[in-house]
Amino acid sequence: MNRLTDKVAVVTGGAMGIGLATAQLFADEGATVVVADLTKPDLDALGPTVEYAELDVTDEAAWAGLVADVTSEYGRLDVLVNNAGVIDYAGIAEVTPEDWARVIGVDQTGVFLGIRAALGPMRAQRAGSIINLSSAWGVVGSEGVAAYQAAKGAVRGLTRNAAITYATDGVRVNTVIPGWVTTPLTDRQPPEKNAEVIALTPLGYGAAPRDIAWGCVYLASDESRYVTGSELVIDGGLLAR
Repeated sequence: MNRLTDKVAVVTGGAMGIGLATAQLFADEGATVVVADLTKPDLDALGPTVEYAELDVTDEAAWAGLVADVTSEYGRLDVLVNNAGVIDYAGIAEVTPEDWARVIGVDQTGVFLGIRAALGPMRAQRAGSIINLSSAWGVVGSEGVAAYQAAKGAVRGLTRNAAITYATDGVRVNTVIPGWVTTPLTDRQPPEKNAEVIALTPLGYGAAPRDIAWGCVYLASDESRYVTGSELVIDGGLLAR
């Protein structure tokens, strides 16, 4: 229960799904957690070490304000989990430029802005862990979901770039790659798409959000101090095929 004691963490998209489970486990493991989202979670259920900050991850000024507030209040920023995400199911021929820009803005540019904002305090303290959520659909192809796949694939490359560039500053940057997870997002997916992915998963079932969140706990903790530029796949064997 003390793997993250004295650490200060920001979790984007932390009001539901993987982000909410991550915020809860971080708090359980001793971290002070700022849930950054456009929706406020039930803070009473999360406990006294979790607070909420409204954040649009596509807004550079909002990122700067959030990091300034966190470092002013707590004196440091140890962990950033770039989890916020949206999805569109259209293929290249069907997706509108507006929907493409919305998905790329949240899922790709939001990660870029988050990394850039967190680098200031993390480089100054010469320590930090940045965890970027990609997806199995950022590794292999699927019909439709063109913007989502483009963004999640880009997150993997961006992670490796940041890991190499800022390793000598003490900043570690890694990717978590979930398979199918029971979240409000997958609840809204076409049932046939969910069934297709679960059928391809060797374990035969989808993950719970906590299954992914435990991976984030590891990457946030000092147990992973020699891990950077890596991809932690938590997918029930989906990508092993």
